[in-house]
This record gives sequence, structure tokens and C-alpha cells, in this order.
Amino acid sequence: MLSLRNAYEALAVSVPTIVDGVRGRLSARESDARLERFAANVMRNAEIAVSVRGRENLAGGQSSRGGLDAGTRTYVVMSNHQSHYDVPVLYYVLGGRLRMVAKKELFDVPVFGRAIRDAGMIEVDRGNRERAIASLAAAKAQLASGTHLWLAPEGTRSETGELLPFKEGGFVLALDMEAPILPITIKGTRDVLPSRGMFSRKGVEVHVTIHPPIETSPFLAGARAGTTTDIKAARDALMNEVRLAIASAL
Repeated sequence: MLSLRNAYEALAVSVPTIVDGVRGRLSARESDARLERFAANVMRNAEIAVSVRGRENLAGGQSSRGGLDAGTRTYVVMSNHQSHYDVPVLYYVLGGRLRMVAKKELFDVPVFGRAIRDAGMIEVDRGNRERAIASLAAAKAQLASGTHLWLAPEGTRSETGELLPFKEGGFVLALDMEAPILPITIKGTRDVLPSRGMFSRKGVEVHVTIHPPIETSPFLAGARAGTTTDIKAARDALMNEVRLAIASAL
């Protein structure tokens, strides 16, 4: 029943988002507010107790209520991925001024898929080069407008809780935009609902660690100065540093 109730919460914000999108009345601010409301309701329903370490690492991008602010520093947020509950946890901690970069299958879900597209989420289709290029352009536009982007570099949920190999797309984006990466570690959401699970558990403690931002410009500078072989080497070095940060709090 808990899983169904939280599926209803997603539906409850999806339907008005679609209606506003069709009418041309959907604003980023309203989408932000709905995402925050959805996250708060899910957390309350599941009675999840969240502890957060490292809020001081949001300096320069922190709102008055402790989440990510718009109009200051724009981050590419990267976290590990263990459960569907990672999404509401991140919105609960960071606020609504955040958009997901997600695999195309999510956008095929009836009602929900249309709503997240209308709200500005970024669809990734790795099998279609033209769509992948269009997604990259959309992601750049979101960052340029002051909206933070979240993606899971593993590309899918880990069934064991251990970090999976990272995909390179998000690191290419961050380097191209010279945007700082904000690594985040989430622990405990697997105990609420594991990968491929159907039944949610109440009253689980979830721990979120916000690590210091990792600047991408030094990696590019190294490539340009010849201290690394090429951009690919710079990307791999950046990927490794982000992985070490996330893994350090698992």
C-alpha cells in the first residue's frame, strides 16, 4: 500500500503539470514547487528519517532554507543510485530547482513520462545519436538558465549497493560547460525499496552526504597544458575523483 500511495503522489503532481503544459501556463517556479511538494509527501508517507552531512559544501549555491539556490553557482549533481526513493530524497534535501537527466524508458511511462518531460527533465537515449546530441543541448540550456542537473553516473540502480561502473556522458557535459560537479552519497534507500523491489518499508533512516564540489576547469587546464594526454584522459581522471568521493561515504 505504501508503494501505491507514493505512486499516487507522483500522479497527483503529474496530471496538473501536463494540463498546465498543454495550456502553455507551466512555469519553472511551479514545477519546482510541485517537485518539493511531491518529495515532502513521499518522505512523510514513508516516515523516512533523513540526516544530512556537508551542507556547508553548498556555499555559494545554498538557499535560505538549506537547499540549492538558483541564480548563484550551478552544479551538475552526481550521486549513487540504489532505489527509486533516491529521487524524492534528493528533492527533499536539495529543493525543487533541480532537474533529472534520466534514461528514455522513464519518459515512456504513461502520464508520468509526459509530466517529467513538460517539467524540464532531460531524456537520454544512448542508442540514438541525434537524440543524444539534442539531450546534451537541452542539458546545457538548463545549466545556463541557473537550474541544477542531477544524474546518476552508474546509469541504473545498483542491486547490491556497491557502485557500478560509471557512464561518461555526465562528465562530458560537465567538462564542456566547465560546470562544477557536486558529488552526493545516499545510504539507506535500498532498505526502503531495493532495485526491482515492489514493497516499500516505513521508518528507515537515510543518510545523505554532500561532498565538496569538484571543479572541472583544472582537469581541462591539464589537458590543454599537455599534462594529461587528451580530453579523454581528463574525463577519466574527473570520473575517478567523483567516484572516490561518492564511495568514501558508502
